[in-house]
Amino acid sequence: MNIIGRLTRDAEVRTTSQDKQVVNFSVATNDSYKNKQGERIEQTTYFDCSYWISAKVATLLTKGTLVELTGRVSTRAWTGNDGEPRAGLNFHTSQIKLYGGGKRTETVQATAQTGSNSTAGKGTEDDLPF
Repeated sequence: MNIIGRLTRDAEVRTTSQDKQVVNFSVATNDSYKNKQGERIEQTTYFDCSYWISAKVATLLTKGTLVELTGRVSTRAWTGNDGEPRAGLNFHTSQIKLYGGGKRTETVQATAQTGSNSTAGKGTEDDLPF
């Protein structure tokens, strides 16, 4: 699955009890449609995202950055401190594309190698309409 949205907060790196690092961040996506009465309805969906391949990418993931994510989505449910049921969407990210700086696109894709992780950045021109 692919989603495109903006980061709602700076990314955070956390270390698990097995000494693995994960980058956590949140992305908001926007959609709009017209209802039966012809009114335009704006809808925002929030995703809690995780990226396990390389923690180095966290420095690039700052609030407001436009990103395209590839990965899989899962749902989660819990009971809030107020006793009310809650639900959320998790996005397990496998590839991150950063959009910014005019039409310059930077692709960040990490590949696991024996003993080390590396982040590859690639700048390309893009014909996106926005």
